[in-house]
Amino acid sequence: MFYAIRHFTRYRYSKPVSQSSMEVRMHPRSEYSQRCFTFQLSVSPRARVFSYHDHTGNVIHHFDIPEPHRQLTIIADALVDVDPPPQLPDALDQSSWQQLDEMIERDDYWDMLMPSHFACKSPALDEFARKLGAHERNGRDPLTVLRALNSQIFEAFEYTKRSTRVDSPIDVAIESRKGVCQDFAHVMIALVRGLLIPCRYVSGYLHHDKEHTDRSADGATHAWVEALLPGLGWVGFDPTNNLIAGKRHIRTAIGRDYADVPPTIGTLKGSAQSDMQVRVRVTPSEAVLPVDQEFAADEEWSKFLATDQKADKTQSQQQQQQQQ
Repeated sequence: MFYAIRHFTRYRYSKPVSQSSMEVRMHPRSEYSQRCFTFQLSVSPRARVFSYHDHTGNVIHHFDIPEPHRQLTIIADALVDVDPPPQLPDALDQSSWQQLDEMIERDDYWDMLMPSHFACKSPALDEFARKLGAHERNGRDPLTVLRALNSQIFEAFEYTKRSTRVDSPIDVAIESRKGVCQDFAHVMIALVRGLLIPCRYVSGYLHHDKEHTDRSADGATHAWVEALLPGLGWVGFDPTNNLIAGKRHIRTAIGRDYADVPPTIGTLKGSAQSDMQVRVRVTPSEAVLPVDQEFAADEEWSKFLATDQKADKTQSQQQQQQQQ
């Protein structure tokens, strides 16, 4: 399956900022059953864009804008091919726990076993684990345990937009039983690591279609987890939608948790307030998406453009008055 992806991000500032520096993690990975054929990053105001690979293989683009500006626009276009992953067995042998422990002892999975910034231990997490029976291995094989956790988190939490913030600790979601995909991923990572199974955070996109009913929001990025299993390698689990990650999941970056892989992160010089708008389109295609009119039928996007045009008009009028 080919997917054309357009990821549009715009920062608008209440007054001009004198300089900004930005990192972008939007380049789909090429590995396993996924291949990124084309990728293009456009920035306005124009800037020279550099890139590098981090220690996990993520492609990170970065750039500086050393001049005053009131808004920053980033558009990432990609064409990706995703094949269905291999079929998982119904269960693993009971000896798989011993095999897993031997893998951990032999290789370096320390980062994906220890608590991290968002996927960390807490009394609320411990109590939640006891309620789910996820505080110990309980004799079941690792794959069965992970499948059960994936379903239990899906059933225990309500998907509610804006119920948490991007920097909310997992206790907020656990206590309210509400959250978004990042929260579900962080909760599952913390629980899985508590069972001494290496587990990592995956940032990317999910293609929504008419054949599936997904709880996660269309027009946005997505997040899920990958756990290491003997004989299978890294296997993806999507607790937001109670899915095994498959051909609709498109991976852009992996890390310990969201703190390692935000799509955009940066700094600026100035005291202005900022407003950020993000829109994502994932379309079955064999060509990169067309121009920005792609978003014209989107009601939320249209409101954003109207506000943006009004701000530009006001700024132009102010400049004319100053010249007079």
